[in-house]
Amino acid sequence: MDDSRPSSASGFAAVADALRALTFRDDFIVREIAAPASLAPDAVAFAGDVRPSADGGDSEYGTGRFVLLHDATEPDQWGGAWRIVCFAQAPLEPEIGTDPLLADVAWSWLVDALQSRRAEFHSASGTATKTLSKGFGSLGVEGDGAQIELRASWTPSGDLAAHVGAWAELVCMLAGLPPGSEGIAVFGAQRSSRD
Repeated sequence: MDDSRPSSASGFAAVADALRALTFRDDFIVREIAAPASLAPDAVAFAGDVRPSADGGDSEYGTGRFVLLHDATEPDQWGGAWRIVCFAQAPLEPEIGTDPLLADVAWSWLVDALQSRRAEFHSASGTATKTLSKGFGSLGVEGDGAQIELRASWTPSGDLAAHVGAWAELVCMLAGLPPGSEGIAVFGAQRSSRD
C-alpha cells in the first residue's frame, strides 16, 4: 500500500468489514468473491444468488455481482474516491423477453431501489441487455429461453450499505421477487445449459 494515501487503506478496510457484516433476505445468499485487482487500489466484491442450488453454482432464478472500488486520487471519470460496479442477471419467460420496454424497466428498478434507500449517487452508466434463445438439435428439447442482464456503475455518496441493499433488491426483482416477497414461491425460472 502507498503511504501517501493517509488512512485510506484503514478507511477502506473498515467500510469493507461493515459491508461483510450486512444481512439479506433469507432467499438471497451473498458471499465474498475475489475482487478485480486492476480497477482500483482498493476493492471488495460480493456475489449474490436468489435461492441458489446446492451445488454452489449460479442460481437458476437470478444472480448478481457487486464491486466496491476505492481510489483516493479520485479519478476524473468517477467524480469521487468511490465507485460501484454491479451486475444482475435473471432468466425470463420468452414472451416477457420480447417486451420492448424490458431494458428500460430493468434500469428503472435499479434507480428506484437506490432512491428508495436514499442511496445518493451520480455519474451513473450502464447497459441492460435482453437475450432471446432457441435450441436446436440436442438442445431443442430445452425450448425457447430469454434472459435479462443489467450492468451498471455509479459514484456513491452517503451510506454505502444502502447501495448494497439496492443491488440486492435489483437482483431479487429481476428474479421475480419484489420487496416483501420473502418466502414466496418463484415460478417459471428457466435456465438452459447453454448459459
